[in-house]
Amino acid sequence: MHYYQFNIGDYLSHTKHLDLMEDLAYRRLLDLYYLHERPLNSGIASVARQIGMRDHENEVKSVLEEFFHLSDDGWINHRADKEIKHFHSKIDQASRAGKASAERRMSGRSTDVQLTNNHKPITNNQIKPSICPPNGELEPASIKKLPECNHKAVIELYHENLPTMRRVEVWNETRAGYLRQRWREVAAELAQEKAIEVGDVLNWWAEFFQSVGKSRFFYRGFP
Repeated sequence: MHYYQFNIGDYLSHTKHLDLMEDLAYRRLLDLYYLHERPLNSGIASVARQIGMRDHENEVKSVLEEFFHLSDDGWINHRADKEIKHFHSKIDQASRAGKASAERRMSGRSTDVQLTNNHKPITNNQIKPSICPPNGELEPASIKKLPECNHKAVIELYHENLPTMRRVEVWNETRAGYLRQRWREVAAELAQEKAIEVGDVLNWWAEFFQSVGKSRFFYRGFP
């Protein structure tokens, strides 16, 4: 996972007794755990080195023993495992919803409509702005309740997951409008299952960029 929700109040209630180095160790251990989605190495020294705290093995050991459990596979965190499982469940739901939406769109495009003499041209006065928002500026009432597009976070996920692709150097209103429109489409699909937050949509984008990077049609490097 490249993104996970962080509840400040919940964290402080469980960690206010930690000193500065122990707190730093715990945050870095959590980041490492969520990033790789697997148990941490059972060796204290190895784990301390991985999080850049080889000179603070005692603090790392203290945090591991308090907040993690040593299993046959290494140090595990039950709370993090639950969040990771929930994350992948949402990704699966979003994937199924996206496929269903694509099938509906393809089905709609393949439907032949026979026009009759009773059909009249549609005038501009008949087009409701709330149905056809120009360049993503006007929003239907149902879309206003969706999380707002976080342009910066999406661009950062793009750079992080696709480092060999051309970086985004210019961000103008035209590009922002395209991203807002796609963001709303994704958010609307996810919202069909349950109430969503910004993090849910960002998780979708992270998985999307990762799938692009793994594609056999993707050019991974430079000569």
